[in-house]
Amino acid sequence: MKDELDAHRVALTGYCYRMLGSAFDAEDAVQETLLRAWRNADRFDPARASLKTWLFAIATNVCLDALRGARRRALALDLEPGAFGEALPDDAFVGPVPDALVVPPEGDPAELAVQRESIRLAFVAALQALPPKQRAVLILREVLSWRAAEVAALLDTSVPAVNSALQRARAALATAPAGGPVDEELLERYVRAFTAHDVPTLVSLLHEDATMAMPPLTWWLRGRDRIAAMLAASDACRGDVLVRVRASGGAAFGQYRAGRPFAVLVLEGAPDGRVAAMTTFLTPERLFPLFGLPPEQPVPSPGREPLREVAVVPGGP
Repeated sequence: MKDELDAHRVALTGYCYRMLGSAFDAEDAVQETLLRAWRNADRFDPARASLKTWLFAIATNVCLDALRGARRRALALDLEPGAFGEALPDDAFVGPVPDALVVPPEGDPAELAVQRESIRLAFVAALQALPPKQRAVLILREVLSWRAAEVAALLDTSVPAVNSALQRARAALATAPAGGPVDEELLERYVRAFTAHDVPTLVSLLHEDATMAMPPLTWWLRGRDRIAAMLAASDACRGDVLVRVRASGGAAFGQYRAGRPFAVLVLEGAPDGRVAAMTTFLTPERLFPLFGLPPEQPVPSPGREPLREVAVVPGGP
């Protein structure tokens, strides 16, 4: 039965990540889900529910238990901007997630696109503002395409109650900021400008209302001019190396400074094709192993090192 359970790991991790806003909490929740399923395998009745439905019901209970009394995770932009250097605990923020841990490698392209959009940082942060059961309804119905009757059975409620919860969740998310992909040509230009500390070029790639944040710091900036002034005042990133990873439905990099892990940088695109958001997660000791990034700067490959991709194996170390 272990192989049958493991076959649902990626889907369960994606569900728990959207529910909890943390890749680490999601992996813990999935481990607890599979452990409970293994211990209670004799109670599984395929005549009453499919294995998938049974597992998701367990995962929902695990997530709801975890959310009781927990603080709401958010983006730095959702908080009052603090002084540079002022930090909050890791559980205050929505964290990035490797795409491979939460999105199946194959499937209907349209469905996979929806799943990637639904792990973008801004969307996951918006989900955290919903009541937990309402959050579960929206994820199951809108992201995972479950029927209303399936969700009602899982949550032990009625179809009208599910439909009502979905309508309220949709209304609450109607004003959530929408992120988008960053095209490859712009990424090449961004990396060259970033590592050379070419501030004018880097700023030209930013949307007028671009944002910059560095969790777990509470400090953040909004606006191309303010970001330009901050970048011009320091050349701390000059010579850093960026190694490409797939994170949060879009473009991201492991950032090495002086050969050592420094941060994971996640970029969001704007409708005009420029960069809308730069979020630099300053917790490399946790994030680099999660993304399969080596503890020392990789040996450069001539001409292509900044965009070399690192593979993440679901369920791996």
